[in-house]
Amino acid sequence: MTTIQVQTLGERAVLPRTDLEKLIELARRSEPLDIEFAEDDLPPGEMARMAAQGGAFDFWYDEAEDVYTEEDGEPL
Repeated sequence: MTTIQVQTLGERAVLPRTDLEKLIELARRSEPLDIEFAEDDLPPGEMARMAAQGGAFDFWYDEAEDVYTEEDGEPL
């Protein structure tokens, strides 16, 4: 059995390159395959959604990160 890890972002699927290569190998076993890669950057909105869904900013919810008070810093 082959396990493929995929994260979905709206209509798109994001998966590690190694898992993509496994899928390509499996597909080639059943029929000829022509693959076209588009090396487009993600739009900023998609990139932000991916970071948020991927947990990149979860540390902000950790109470240990709340180290500042209203008395910190200088008044403007």
